[in-house]
Amino acid sequence: MGVSSGWLRKLGLAGVLALCTIPAQAADAPESLLKQIRERGELRVGLEAGYMPFEMRDKRGGIIGFDVDMAKLMARKLGVKVTLVNTQWDGIIPALLTSKFDVLMSGMTITEERAQQVDFSEPYIVIGQSIIMQPKLAASVKSYADLNDPKYIIATKLGTTGDMAAAEYLPKAQLMKFETEAEALLQVRSGRAAAFVYDLPYNAVYAARNPGQLVLLPKPFTREELGWAIRKGDPEWRAWLNEFLAGVRQDKAYDALYGKWFERTAWLKLIN
Repeated sequence: MGVSSGWLRKLGLAGVLALCTIPAQAADAPESLLKQIRERGELRVGLEAGYMPFEMRDKRGGIIGFDVDMAKLMARKLGVKVTLVNTQWDGIIPALLTSKFDVLMSGMTITEERAQQVDFSEPYIVIGQSIIMQPKLAASVKSYADLNDPKYIIATKLGTTGDMAAAEYLPKAQLMKFETEAEALLQVRSGRAAAFVYDLPYNAVYAARNPGQLVLLPKPFTREELGWAIRKGDPEWRAWLNEFLAGVRQDKAYDALYGKWFERTAWLKLIN
């Protein structure tokens, strides 16, 4: 719809010129979330507590882990408090998009499909998919490729990159998908599935906690970069996250947390 000539006459030449000098998107430009977080005094972080050692429940019901400690450092840098928003994995991106939290910090792999919905920070850690399996298979299964056979049932967690990797690398096997890691691993421990495909850090910790019950193939067969996800269209918030990540790497705070959660196991006594 155009502007009427009568309206222009009432506005006057000066008013018309003033309108012409206003940047096209100035009135519609959204306020960066970074400013809102500081004004609110709270950083809301979305995660799913159940992914060792990134985020998990301790014996008291609290949420601890590598991502949690990184979120606390982030909130301290912003000068605000942190609130953890525990969310089911299959609904975690929709929850971000509907502003249930400000940033998704939950060991999420950066993929092209996800990048169509959200913006990612620079990768903050690199992992890969691995195999954890029944001990009786140790003599015959030496790599993931040995499981690519119709006689094997492979358990995965629905909607994860482990689920995608199993479909891509083990197309001949029978795949069973579950809502949680615990459900999938139960199938392996009970003998109903031969193996579980999942991220190496989680599988390594699980195998260490359950010696003799399962066998880990420690060499990952994929390379995956994990990133923090935010809603699209906020370059200032994304730039701040990347600057924060570079800063904690430079001052060795990142190294300290990595050592705490990935190289040492003292935290195991904190969980059930």
